[in-house]
Amino acid sequence: MRNLDQIIKAYDVRGIYPDQLDEDLAHDVGAAFVRVVGAASRDGGPGVVVIGHDMRPSGPDLVASFAEGVREQGCDVLLIGLASTDGLYFASGSMGLPGAMFTASHNPAQYNGIKLCRPGAAPVGQDTGLREITRMVQEGVPGYDGPLGVVRDQDLLKAYAEFLRGLVDLSGSRPLRVVVDAGNGMGGFTVPAVLGDSAGLPALPLELDEMYFELDGSFPNHEANPIDPENLRDLQARVRETGADIGLAFDGDADRCFVVDERGELVTPSTLTALIAVRELAKHPGSAVIHNLITSRAVPEVIEENGGTAVRTRVGHSFIKQTMADTGAVFGGEHSGHFYFRDFWRADSGMLAAMHALGALGETPEGTTLSSLLAPYDRYPMSGEINTQVDDAAAAMQAIRRAFADRAVSIEDFDGMTVNGPDWWFNVRPSNTEPLLRLNVEAADAEQMAALRDEVLGIMRSGA
Repeated sequence: MRNLDQIIKAYDVRGIYPDQLDEDLAHDVGAAFVRVVGAASRDGGPGVVVIGHDMRPSGPDLVASFAEGVREQGCDVLLIGLASTDGLYFASGSMGLPGAMFTASHNPAQYNGIKLCRPGAAPVGQDTGLREITRMVQEGVPGYDGPLGVVRDQDLLKAYAEFLRGLVDLSGSRPLRVVVDAGNGMGGFTVPAVLGDSAGLPALPLELDEMYFELDGSFPNHEANPIDPENLRDLQARVRETGADIGLAFDGDADRCFVVDERGELVTPSTLTALIAVRELAKHPGSAVIHNLITSRAVPEVIEENGGTAVRTRVGHSFIKQTMADTGAVFGGEHSGHFYFRDFWRADSGMLAAMHALGALGETPEGTTLSSLLAPYDRYPMSGEINTQVDDAAAAMQAIRRAFADRAVSIEDFDGMTVNGPDWWFNVRPSNTEPLLRLNVEAADAEQMAALRDEVLGIMRSGA
C-alpha cells in the first residue's frame, strides 16, 4: 500500500517527480477522480474531464497517464494543453466540467502536482473528495468494463483572454508602461494573449516590457515565487530603470500576482485587496467582500467605508471559496496574493487581479502614480509573514499567550492565535506540514510594529 501522506496535501497532490509523483500515481489518481467526483455528461453520453498543464517538463507525460486513467473509467478527456491554473478554472467554469491542472505552482523545478476541481471550478480538497481519492488509490481503484473514453484537444486561450477582457475593460485606459516578470512560468503564455495581441485580440494601450517570458520549468533566472522578496528584485530594478508605471510578477502557474509601484516598492496584497474591493463594490453596491484574518485591518475598514460588508475567514482557498458561496460575496483577497472573483466562479486569478490594478491606474489622470492612488489603502505597517522553525509549536504559543495575557484586549483561537491590542495585533499559526510557526504583525506605526515583531520572535526562538 502506498504512503501518500507526503504527496496528497490538504488541497492538492504535490511531490518531487518522479520519486514521489510519477506516471503510475497520476494514472490512479485520474481513475479515482472519475469514480469519486463523477464527470459531467454531454447530451446523455460519456462524461468529460478537462485537463491542462504548466511548463514543467514532466507535465505532458503525467497528463497522458492521468488521461489514460480517466479513459479506462469510461470517461472522455478534453486536453487544453499549456494553461495557467486560472485558465483551467475558466475551462471548468465555462464548460461545466470537472478538471485537473498539472502544476506545482511556485515550488522548485523538481516538483509537479495536480490541482483538482469539480464542475464550475469548485475546489476538491480533503473534505470534498480528496480523502476518498487517496483511500481508493491506496486500496486499488476498481476496474470498469465498459467502453474506453475518447480524447480530444481544444485550444481555449483566446476564449479565456476574451472572457477576462469582458470582466475588466482596459481598452479605454490611458497609455501605461508595464513591466511583467513571468519568472519563466505560465504568465509568459497568458500575458501576451490577455494584455497583448498574440491571441488575435485588439491591442490595448499598454506598453509591455517582458521579463523571463520563455516557458522554462527549470526556472533559470529565479524561482517563480513572488512572495519571496528576493524573487522580485529584478522586476523592481527594471521598473526603476525604465520609469515604468507599474510592475507585475506572477508565480509559476500564474494564479497569483504581486504588484510593484512606480518606485519599485511592493504593493502589499492587503492594499491590492482593498483597491479591488472598492472597484467591485462600485459595480455591486452593498455586497460582501471576504478577507482572511492575516490581511491588514485597513481592508475591512475600506470595505465598510465603501458600503460593503467585510467577512473575515481563516487562511486557505477552500475556506475563502466556501464563505463566498455562503455569503454571495463579490470578491475575496488573501495576504498570500490569491484573489477570488464571484464573476470567475469564485476561483482565484492572478491575471484578473493584475487587470484590476491596471484598470484603476488607467482611469486616473495622466501623471498620477500608482503609489499616490494606493496611499489611502496603505494605512498600517505590517511585518509580512515570518516563518520560524520551532521544536515545540504548542509550547511556544503558550509562552506567547502568557507573555501577552495582561496586555491584550482579546486573544482569539481562530486559525492559530490572534492577539489583539488597542492599536496592534499579531497572529501566530503553526504550519500543517513543517515544524514552523508563521507570524504576522500589524501596528499603528513602524516602531511599534517592529518592537512587537521582535518580542514575539524572541519568545519563539528562546525555546520556551
